[in-house]
Amino acid sequence: MRPLQDEEIKSRLEKFEGWSFNENAIHTTLEFENFKEAFAAMTRIAFEAEAQQHHPQWYNVYNTLEISLSTHDAEGVTDKDFKLAEKIEEIIST
Repeated sequence: MRPLQDEEIKSRLEKFEGWSFNENAIHTTLEFENFKEAFAAMTRIAFEAEAQQHHPQWYNVYNTLEISLSTHDAEGVTDKDFKLAEKIEEIIST
């Protein structure tokens, strides 16, 4: 899998509100009503990540979840990252 070029990443991110590209990864920060809601979202995302065999780097404190996606084998952002980002967006919008 080849890493995407910076301009392609920035172009594709235009349809992802709240996502940014820096440090060779795409990132978002999500805020939930409380810890329970944040943890529930993390659980749903974890099942999807496992199904895709592509796992996010994330950090959670109380109701905030920070997610970074990068394909380590490709040393950059790939289609796999955008596929998982799309699913994350679907999960949090339900």
